[in-house]
Amino acid sequence: MTASEVPVLTIDGPSGSGKGTISRAVARHLGWHYLDSGALYRAVGVAAAWGDLDLGYAGALVRCTFDTAVDFREDDSGELRVLVNGNDATDELRTETAGAVASAIAAIPEVRTALMDRQRAFRRPPGLVTDGRDMGTVIFPDAPFKVFLTASAGERAERRYKQLKDKGVSVTLDGLLREILARDARDASRAVAPLRPAADAVRIDTTGIGIDEVVSRVLNVVGA
Repeated sequence: MTASEVPVLTIDGPSGSGKGTISRAVARHLGWHYLDSGALYRAVGVAAAWGDLDLGYAGALVRCTFDTAVDFREDDSGELRVLVNGNDATDELRTETAGAVASAIAAIPEVRTALMDRQRAFRRPPGLVTDGRDMGTVIFPDAPFKVFLTASAGERAERRYKQLKDKGVSVTLDGLLREILARDARDASRAVAPLRPAADAVRIDTTGIGIDEVVSRVLNVVGA
């Protein structure tokens, strides 16, 4: 089976729409590989912060992109851990600061180009489930299965608030809502690979819907 013959399910959507949770559950059900594309951008952002790089200097960020080693591993509880240059950076990658930095560097064309081949290399048998913002439009435009998840900004903020509070992170719901709205605007208006559903994507609004129901709807797209 050639790489182009390996089936891919892309799950795109804005921050807090449930992409990661749903994608991991679907990948486990199908027995396919999983790629969290956002974690790659966050990892580069964290590595840049560790190196005290200027986020306005594209050349340094591109070098950082090539030099940063990123590995995904599941711990004994089945939770996905992300190693950046050999260090477990999972918790740091999940902060709103890391998300904002990732969104900023994702708008740099040279960084997106540098990460493109790395993302496509995850396409291996028996299949790949990948989540992000341009998986179905730019990275895997030929994917046979595409989903676009969304939810109201208010619900996405509440989900993120609960997630961070459960981890002991001090945040406010109003602050998270402002950050989500700002990121939505930034991601949708960027010149390179703006956030938008692929023309052939199945749209699923997850507002008020439980995880199991969303997983079921996504699996229906694949025919599983």
